[in-house]
Formats: sequence, C-alpha cells, structure tokens
Amino acid sequence: MPVLSSKPYRVGRSRTGLGLFATQPIKKGSKIIRYFGPMLDCKKTKDDAVENKYLFQITKRWTVDGSVRKNVARYINHACKPNAESDVNTRKLKITIRAIKNIEPGQEINYDYGTEYYKEYLKPIGCKCDSCERKRKKKRADERAEKLALKGKAEKKALQPDSKKKLSGKVKARPTAKPSAKTKAKTMAKSKAAPKPVKKFAGKTTAAKKSFAAAKSIVKAKAAKSRAA
Repeated sequence: MPVLSSKPYRVGRSRTGLGLFATQPIKKGSKIIRYFGPMLDCKKTKDDAVENKYLFQITKRWTVDGSVRKNVARYINHACKPNAESDVNTRKLKITIRAIKNIEPGQEINYDYGTEYYKEYLKPIGCKCDSCERKRKKKRADERAEKLALKGKAEKKALQPDSKKKLSGKVKARPTAKPSAKTKAKTMAKSKAAPKPVKKFAGKTTAAKKSFAAAKSIVKAKAAKSRAA
C-alpha cells in the first residue's frame, strides 16, 4: 500500500464547518492520516462515562477519544458516498484513514461514520454530504417541475371555452322523428277496427214524433165532434 509524503492535506472551511482537504493528488489505496487520541477502557466507569462526538470504538473494550486538538483526522467529515475509509487494526489498536478513490487536490476527504453515529447525530439534523445535497436539490427541482406542470394545466384549462357558453339563448328542441311507414300502417289498421261511436242528438226520435202527432189529431177530432153536438 503506497504511503504519501508528509501532510498531503489541510484543514479548511467546509459545508458543515471545518473539513480536511487534499493538497496534492491522493491515489486510491494510499494511507492519508492516522486517527488517534487517548485510549478509553470501557470496563472502567470513568472512561465509560466520557461522551463526545469524536469517540471511535475499536473493540468492545477499547475506544479512541479523538477530541484532542493534535488529532487532525477529527476534521474529516462524514459522507454517505465517501472517497476514504477507516482501516482499523484491532490487534495494534490503531485507526488509519486511507483512500478508496483517487482524490484530486482541493477535494474534501471524507468517510462513512457508520450507522450508529448517523442515527444519533446526523439524521436528526439532516446529512449535509454532497450525495445527500444532490438528492435534496433533485427533489426540490422535481417538486418545482411538478408545480409548474400543474399550473400550466390549470392555465390551459382556464383558456379553453366552456361548451355551455357556446349555446346562446335557450336550448333548441330537437325535431320529433317522423313515424315510419310500418308505424303508420299499424295506426290505420287500429282506427278501422275500432267501432265508431254512436252520435247522440237532442230531442225526440222520428217514430216518437209520429206517434205524438197521431195522438194530437185524435184529440182534435174528438173536440170537434163534441162542439158539433
């Protein structure tokens, strides 16, 4: 594994505060810096009570307290898609940060802090690594595009004339469909088969009138005879 010359890095301003940046090309697989500090024995109550963001556990018993100022590696920030990783030697109790990608001068050096650290410290405030920033930018861009698309649809719909407004005044009634020849024939057959209604007339019938006239003449004859006698 190739070893770089002294201090191929510098501390500089990062998105999350301070960070460690490459000052010269760093090849993939190269050792960059060692992560060090006082060793804490987790079996001791005093050591186990120490709490800070720079604790790096090597084994179940031993943890490195990397909060000391001389530990420049503590400035290396977390990244979900890093360009370096921590190489832990559990036998020698040593932690070395090495490159897993080619790193160009000016690029920030970063590695994955692990699931536990992410859940406890980064998830509540939101990860600010380049990968997560790109995801957030893409999400915001997609949301803006969706809003613009919906707005465009609404404007297009508003410009379209309403079909009801096209009709002026009252709606014209549709012409009644003419009956077919078959329907006409059926109607005529029904009218011929039906009996004609008997017409009623006012007054008496002819026979009644004749009988009434005969009776009247008889009465007149009797009256004449009585006067002659």
